[in-house]
Amino acid sequence: MRDYTYIRSEKLSISFFLHKKTVVLTLALAIASVAALLLSMAMGDMRIAPMDVIRALTGGGTEEYQLVVRTLRLPRIIAAFLVGASLAVAGSILQGIIRNPLASPDIIGITSGASVTAVAFINYFAGTVSILWMPVAAMIGAAITAILIYSLAWKKGVTPIRLVLVGIGINFLLASLTKVMLVMNPETTAAQAYVWLAGTVYGTDWAVVKTIVPWVFIFIPLAFLLARNVNALQLGDDIASGVGSAVQRQRFVLLMVSVALAGAAVSVGGAISFVGLIAPHMTRKLVGPAFGGVLPIAAFIGGLIVVIADTIARTAFLPYDIPVGVFTAGVGAPFFIYLLYRNRNAA
Repeated sequence: MRDYTYIRSEKLSISFFLHKKTVVLTLALAIASVAALLLSMAMGDMRIAPMDVIRALTGGGTEEYQLVVRTLRLPRIIAAFLVGASLAVAGSILQGIIRNPLASPDIIGITSGASVTAVAFINYFAGTVSILWMPVAAMIGAAITAILIYSLAWKKGVTPIRLVLVGIGINFLLASLTKVMLVMNPETTAAQAYVWLAGTVYGTDWAVVKTIVPWVFIFIPLAFLLARNVNALQLGDDIASGVGSAVQRQRFVLLMVSVALAGAAVSVGGAISFVGLIAPHMTRKLVGPAFGGVLPIAAFIGGLIVVIADTIARTAFLPYDIPVGVFTAGVGAPFFIYLLYRNRNAA
């Protein structure tokens, strides 16, 4: 118990343990995140000294620096961080409730569901309906897909392996449907949809950031509140039921939290892949499997992954701005192959 700090409040009737290593890592990652955001704002075709970035953020410096930092770069970088954090938490939840290290929103089909409705929105409603409604379309697609996967996997309850297998099948089906829509529509909208499907936060402004902020600040704290349920589900359905957990209800609620976060992330950043797979694995290597400790670390790591990848994407190949999803896939695909190899003999 030396690794934990006990906090208790008699007035509020609450008590809980804090893992000391998790607290230290959370603070360290918070500082690293602030540093990464500042460095990202300093880099680009116009390089700005970090101190000038801070002056521009606080209302000082030249008008040109304020325009570049506060209007062009800051909303994009904040969106990248929130997208990464959302995908990482969504992936952590899925891996926890499914008890499968290969689970993530993009692998079991939730991202594909959001992509189908987002591409349909781009192809059929762009120009007639405000683009600010696209996040709603993506979230609806993610929710419908999750409910469909859950329904097809149901047989006197839902087992983790059935959920994964059905999700992978639905993922391929929806990916095919997306390609059909791209082939059958005008070249201009298809090109726009292809860029979005590659995963990008290019052109993000404050209006777009506002669409994801409520979802992040509602559902990530909700995931914290439900953390003990995930800890019970990780022990297996029989043991979880034996300690009083309503297994099917809790699994469905947690799945919907994951869907909300993944849908919000996809609606803003497109189909950025493998963040929800990599970040939870990195986190468990640092703090272990306890879900209460996994969530904050995974959120920061996911945010950092996307911010760093996006910074490289927009600065390494100037004047080209490469979609951030290209870099996350480049790292994530070999990692996924490694996981498949490592778990090849698993039951």
